[in-house]
Amino acid sequence: MVISPPHVNKHLKRSFELVVNNFLVVIAAPLAAIAVLREAAQLGPEEILSRLHGFRQVHVFLAVFLPFALATFYLMSRPRSLYLVDYSCCRPKSNCRVSIGSLVENVRFLPYLDDGGCNFMTRMLKRSGLGDQTYLHPSLHYIPPRCCLSGSRDEAEQVIFAAVDDLFAKTGISPGATDIIVTNCSVFCPTPSLADMVVNKYKLRADIRSVHISGMGCSAGVISLEVARNLLQAAPRGALMVSTETTSLLNYTGKNRAMLLPAALFRMGAAAVLLSTSRSVSRFRLTHIERTLTAAQDRAYLCLSMKEDDEGETGAYLSKDLVAAAGEALTANITAIGPLVLPPSEKLLFAISFIARKVLRRKIKLYVPNFRTAFQHFCIHSGGRAVIDAVQTSLCLSDEDVEPSRMTLHRFGNTSSSSLWYELSYMEAKRRTRKGDRVWMVGFGSGFKCNSAVWQCIRSPGNTTVGAPWADSIHLYPLNISEVR
Repeated sequence: MVISPPHVNKHLKRSFELVVNNFLVVIAAPLAAIAVLREAAQLGPEEILSRLHGFRQVHVFLAVFLPFALATFYLMSRPRSLYLVDYSCCRPKSNCRVSIGSLVENVRFLPYLDDGGCNFMTRMLKRSGLGDQTYLHPSLHYIPPRCCLSGSRDEAEQVIFAAVDDLFAKTGISPGATDIIVTNCSVFCPTPSLADMVVNKYKLRADIRSVHISGMGCSAGVISLEVARNLLQAAPRGALMVSTETTSLLNYTGKNRAMLLPAALFRMGAAAVLLSTSRSVSRFRLTHIERTLTAAQDRAYLCLSMKEDDEGETGAYLSKDLVAAAGEALTANITAIGPLVLPPSEKLLFAISFIARKVLRRKIKLYVPNFRTAFQHFCIHSGGRAVIDAVQTSLCLSDEDVEPSRMTLHRFGNTSSSSLWYELSYMEAKRRTRKGDRVWMVGFGSGFKCNSAVWQCIRSPGNTTVGAPWADSIHLYPLNISEVR
C-alpha cells in the first residue's frame, strides 16, 4: 500500500474543496455557456433575431416584471436582519479582585467545611484554570461570606451599570433612543426585575419593551439575542441586551461536594450589547441562531440545578453527567447548524461516510466536519477546563481556536452568559477579526441546553477599540495554562 505524503493529501483536499465549493463557477457555468454558444451557432444571427421579434409585448413585460415583483415581495416579507452595533464588557472594581491563594486560605477558615471539604475545594481551585485576577463581590470576601438580597442587588448594579455606561460612551447613542431592553440573569431574579432596574437608572421611555430572562443558565445570552431579534421585527430601531450572573447567591454553605464546585468557577462579570436592524453603523451581522434543548431526558434535565442538600442548604448542583450531557447537546446542535454553515465539500464528505456506514453496515467512523472551513473564530463558553477540553476534542479544534475561551477563563473566570462577549473582546483586543470573518458563539446552560449564534464581521474594529476589559492585561496573553498551575 502506498501512503501519500501529508502535504500531498493536504493539496488534494484543498483542490477537492475548491472544485466542490465553487461548482457553479468551475463546472456548471462553463457547461451552460458552451451549451448556449452551440445553440446560437446552430441557429445563426438572423434566426435568433426573428425569434426575438416573435415574442409578444405582454410576454416580454411579464418576463421582466414578474421576477422583479417576486424579488421585491421576497425582500419586503422576509424578517429584518439583526446587527451588532457595539458591545461592552465590565471589568469590576479592583477591590473585588481575588487570587487563588487568598481563596485557598479563606477556605480553611470556613466553619461549615470539614477537612475533606477543604482539601476538595483547594484541589478544585488550583485545577480550575482561573488566575489571580478574577473578581468576586465584597460580600464573599468575608469569613464566612455575608450573602443577602441587598448584596446581590448591589453586585448586579455594579457590573450592569459599568457595562452599560461604557457602551453608551463608546457609541455616543443616547439611552432614550432604546426601544427594547432584554436582560438575563439565571439565579438572581429580583422584584422589580433587572430590566426595570436599568430603565430606572437611565430614565428610559415609558413605552419601552422590557424582558427579563431567568433560569436559563449560561446559555441565556443567545436566548436573549433571539428574543431581541424577534422584538425588533415590531420595533425596528435599537435594542439593549444585558447578560450577567450574581456570584453571591451561588455561595453554598453545606458539605455536598457536587454543590461546592460552582464557587470555584463562577466570578463577577456582565456584558451590554447594542443591537439594531440598521447596517450603516454596525460591526457584525447575525446570520444564524440555533437552539437545542435536551430537557426531555432526565439525565440532561437534572445535571445542573439549584437544589437543597440533605441538611436544607441551597446551592447549585453539578452532576457527574454534566460533561456527557453537554457533549450530547453539542452533537445535536451542530447536527442542526452544520447544514446551514458548512461548505458543500464538508457536507459531501459527511454524506459519503454516512452512506458507507449504512450500506456496508460496518462500524465506520463518521466523518467529523471541519468547522474551521466555516468559521474563522470560535467563542466556546468558558464554563471550565473540562467543558473547553470536551468541545475542542469533539470539533477537532486547535489550541489557537480555543485560546479565547481558556484565556477568558483564566482572566475573568466563568462569568456565565456574558463569557462569550469577553472572548470576542479578547479576539478584538488581539486584532484578529477582519471584515468578512465569521464567529461562532456556543453557549451551554441548564436544562440541558446548547445554543449557537453565528456572526459575520462587516466592519473591522477601529484603532480605538482595544477590548476595554483586557486593556491592562492583553499583553500578558496567551499563557500556557498548564505551566501556570
